[in-house]
Amino acid sequence: MTKTSLVIMAAGMGSRFGGLKQIEPVGEHGEAIVDYSVTDAIRAGFDEVVFIIKKEIEEDFKSTVGMRTEKRIPVKYVYQTVPPYRKKPFGTGDAVLCCKGAVDNPFAVINADDYYGIEAYKILHDHLVSSPDFAMVGFDLANTVSENGTVARGICTIKDGYLTDVTEVTDIPKDNDYPEGTIVSMNFWGLTPAVFDELTEQFEAFKKTANIEKDEFFLPSVINNMVKEGRARVRVLETRDKWYGVTYKEDKAEVVNAIRKFTAEGKYE
Repeated sequence: MTKTSLVIMAAGMGSRFGGLKQIEPVGEHGEAIVDYSVTDAIRAGFDEVVFIIKKEIEEDFKSTVGMRTEKRIPVKYVYQTVPPYRKKPFGTGDAVLCCKGAVDNPFAVINADDYYGIEAYKILHDHLVSSPDFAMVGFDLANTVSENGTVARGICTIKDGYLTDVTEVTDIPKDNDYPEGTIVSMNFWGLTPAVFDELTEQFEAFKKTANIEKDEFFLPSVINNMVKEGRARVRVLETRDKWYGVTYKEDKAEVVNAIRKFTAEGKYE
């Protein structure tokens, strides 16, 4: 049977949130959002977890989230570095590229600080073990906005169930003019190791033209280029579950309340 990995991007700085939100407690016993993501992934059938972290947070991360996860499922760690001429890592494309050599089977990619819901993991896992195509879990934009400020989202164009374009849009308020049912990417991707050669090639091209002190190398941009040039097909797997995340400190209360509700319903006994 095909082995699958869950790659969790946890090297971000959390600049708008104002702290290390990857390990910010949201559960009544100190659980972070990522602990619930791991639970959902295990239930969906994933075989291992690969954390992408920075060396600077290694001790704190491993002694909290890492230790809890290692008791439940095999874990690997890869490290995203911050060059001396930058304040932040190069971005999500660079983060996933750090997994080259560590992941050699179909894998999902998520943000550590996003709660996606069990359905998302189930439909993506089923896809990974049955299709060679890339995939993306698509969320209704209305289910991903914040009460506490604007958000950045990848607005998707879809044809016959496949992604044709992702347009990164920043500063989207809760009340916006996008049509009802607009599907967005929340960086929940299903990929194969074929993506690593593409990431390597496109990252080298990116560094030749970018402002390497500030510009970010985005995973969605790499996948978008592959789609437009006919080197990949990306199946869009739509979910109507609500996404939860902590973009702003004020968002935490909503996440805590949602987790409390899901626990009361028996989802996280």
